[in-house]
Amino acid sequence: MDATRYAAGHDRLGEREIVVLAEAGAGRRVRIARRGAALFSFEANVAGVARDLADGYRDAAEVAAPAGSRFAIMAPFAGRIADARYRFDGQLQDLQPGVTGAARASRHGFVRDVDFDIAALDADDGRAQATLATRAIRPQPGYPHAIDLAVTFTLDDGGLTLEACMRNVGDRAAPCFFGWHPYFRVADGEVDDWQLQIPAQTLIRTGADLIALDGTEAYVALDDAPALDFREPRRIGDSIIDQGYTDLEADADGRVRTRLRDPASGFGIAVWQERGVLHAFTADTVSRDARRAVALEPMECMADAFNRPECAAAVRLEPGAERRFRCGVEIVS
Repeated sequence: MDATRYAAGHDRLGEREIVVLAEAGAGRRVRIARRGAALFSFEANVAGVARDLADGYRDAAEVAAPAGSRFAIMAPFAGRIADARYRFDGQLQDLQPGVTGAARASRHGFVRDVDFDIAALDADDGRAQATLATRAIRPQPGYPHAIDLAVTFTLDDGGLTLEACMRNVGDRAAPCFFGWHPYFRVADGEVDDWQLQIPAQTLIRTGADLIALDGTEAYVALDDAPALDFREPRRIGDSIIDQGYTDLEADADGRVRTRLRDPASGFGIAVWQERGVLHAFTADTVSRDARRAVALEPMECMADAFNRPECAAAVRLEPGAERRFRCGVEIVS
């Protein structure tokens, strides 16, 4: 690391190599594991108080066994694929051949357990930046395609930005889309007293298996779903949320901002994206610290998009083509 305002370097978490992006003198530091390119801390000095707004993995053991998909990079798909099967260009694909019954489950893509390469690491007076890349998305059961994935993390005055680039290096069109699975906390304790605002007009309705209903039945105007309507900031209370939201409305700068705030302290964050859907989850079913963080997940497309005709054009990536998706988090205080 050098003497510029921002710094980018390496560190270790137990036996695992991590990347550190930091702003000198400001108390802001981001730590990212090579395993899954999972961010596990975002520290900031807010009104003289040190905070970690990320509820990521706590140690190397949790990074190695990533329960809860905390800060998971989700590619080449995010969320679930119904029955681990889909059809693309007329071919039925099975992501779990030979698996039957309740054991059939496919979610969040293929890279959560992959050790990403550090493709670039740089810092100057304006920002600290790291690019983590993998070529692990290669032909396998149910996915006969090859995608190169690179995710660039940038820490600057605006907060933290992720830019994902997916490039089809195969010889046929491939279905793919990107998602990020961060968990945030804006205070100690449970989420009930926090305020949430999601600038969406439509709720994605699912069945008990958390797969969206067929066709237009999947889409419900939030006027007709008041219990899950967070268009205006309101207390989470006892709401149990594990829902996708679509028809997102952007601010004047083109960013769609989902806001989470602690009214008691005034501290909050805004998760932003430029398009896609937002999935919100109050962490009721995680293996530790239930309801002590909220997952706000920017996704390029809705879960099970490989099986949705209305998503076919959005997930299709031709040979040699690449697609980018940008999202991030801002600190609001």
